Amino acid sequence: MAKYDAYLIDLDGTIYHGKNRIPEAKRFVDGLKKAGIPYLFVTNNSTKTAEAFADDLTKIHDIQTTPEQVYTSAMATADFVAGDPSGKTIKKVYLIGEAGLKEAFDRPDIQIVDDEQADYVVMGLDRRFSYQKLMEATFAIQGGAKFIATNADTNLPSEKGMLPGAGSLVAAIETASGVSATIIAKPEAPIMEGALKRLKMPNNPIMVGDNYQTDILAGIQNGLSTLLVYTGVSTKEQVAKKEIQPTHSIDNFDQWSF
Repeated sequence: MAKYDAYLIDLDGTIYHGKNRIPEAKRFVDGLKKAGIPYLFVTNNSTKTAEAFADDLTKIHDIQTTPEQVYTSAMATADFVAGDPSGKTIKKVYLIGEAGLKEAFDRPDIQIVDDEQADYVVMGLDRRFSYQKLMEATFAIQGGAKFIATNADTNLPSEKGMLPGAGSLVAAIETASGVSATIIAKPEAPIMEGALKRLKMPNNPIMVGDNYQTDILAGIQNGLSTLLVYTGVSTKEQVAKKEIQPTHSIDNFDQWSF
């Protein structure tokens, strides 16, 4: 088995199920630490800050984690907007999202503005999304603002089942405005490029996750090896039908060795 020098690891469905622990996942992370292999948790969830994710991993799942070990789609989106070659020093953004997105966009090269001033409409999961926000975003996009979404995940796993994801809200704005969003998160390139930069551009990285459509495609489309763990979204029956298979697949992390 190839020896990988860095691991990009999904969170929900891979390392935990909501607030429920996956014991094999803790042993997997402990193994990475013991082997001295760098890793970064890479999540499409834009609602929480890196600090909040690290705190939950540490306190709820007994996986000691620092904020520097977490890269969210909100952080990747802020990096993308700040680096967009628009020629403007300060990027004006109409923002729809929760705490994680708001914190990520609290930076000197980005200004949060009302819809009529916006050069960008940026959207993540917003559990207080309203018709008013839909209307304002639509007007801004029709007025020329670029539409950027943290992710297009249609659903999120939880203890109760599959919740509506950011993609379900993005679809509403796309329908109303007639403009397709630029997607930042897995499986798209921006979040992977940002994550690899944070890992100091490893030579032989691997993407690890439970969802073929996001995690595994992110690896495939961006030239990384992949490890699919059947603890979350994708099933063996679904994956068997895919033309491109994961580099590796396992039922749980106890079947993996470094």
